[in-house]
Amino acid sequence: MKPLFDEHLYREPGHLIRRAHQLAVATFHEVHGRHVTPVQYAVLRALAEHPDIDQVTLADQVALDTSTTADIAARLEAKGWIVRELLPRRQRRLRLTDEGLAILSDMLPRVAPMYAQMMAPLTTEEQAEFLRLLAKLAGLPHPLAGVGDSG
Repeated sequence: MKPLFDEHLYREPGHLIRRAHQLAVATFHEVHGRHVTPVQYAVLRALAEHPDIDQVTLADQVALDTSTTADIAARLEAKGWIVRELLPRRQRRLRLTDEGLAILSDMLPRVAPMYAQMMAPLTTEEQAEFLRLLAKLAGLPHPLAGVGDSG
């Protein structure tokens, strides 16, 4: 049996993932402008959900290496959006500033409509399956696990 992805470029997973990433980034910038990148948004979001975490934990939360996370944190600190506090053993604890929280709060109402626009070509069932498969591919828990559960 011949693999599905050796017959045409549009059947190669890497190419399709890259194209989907281009679509995601373009849609993000169309909706939010260019003053915040998608990765900076992920950092702001992670810090809102987990305030006062260290930079290494943040890197893990947003799936970046520690050097890249340090560079992004330095840029966000220079913008006045986060504070980095030096801890023992040269670690840094991070938290949003009021300005960073305001930036994120301004963005959040546009996130769901942005994703609705991005996922519009798919049915509701296809969207759920797409998210499930992306999470599986990325080695993450199912994104909808626990949603709607009554605890």
